Amino acid sequence: MVESEAGRWIPELEERSLSTSVGDGAKWLVNKLKGKMQKPLADLLKEHNLPVGLFPREATNYEFVPETRRLTVYIPSPCEVGYRDGSELRFDATVSGALGEGRLTEVEGIKTKVLVWARVTAVKADAAKVHFTAGIKRSRSRDAYEVVRGGITVDEF
Repeated sequence: MVESEAGRWIPELEERSLSTSVGDGAKWLVNKLKGKMQKPLADLLKEHNLPVGLFPREATNYEFVPETRRLTVYIPSPCEVGYRDGSELRFDATVSGALGEGRLTEVEGIKTKVLVWARVTAVKADAAKVHFTAGIKRSRSRDAYEVVRGGITVDEF
């Protein structure tokens, strides 16, 4: 528990989520005033031929810089997501990478379970499969990632 500016005691995680929400709200307001509205993350992924369920449902805020192709996705807390095909991904609170057509490279903030948790360095999608590079290359059915799933909070990434 930590004391808020208003003098009320709140759980530390709630305070972090609150400050993230306030920050995200401020970004939204500035973008609205500039006339720039951010499209939903699912739409951005679709435009780049990636499955909409690649990130957990909780990942609603992101920054994308078209000039550098840099995508940064914000998740309230580290979480783990299980997919229909039995695969599991673990996400840090911040995930970043270079977004291209059908691929996300230079990935930081995602792990996949291959006996142990291994850091994902690239994601590539084609019509039938999603390919994860994590020390070794692993392909999974794309269908499993077409549905956005909720994440289960984990203590650490």
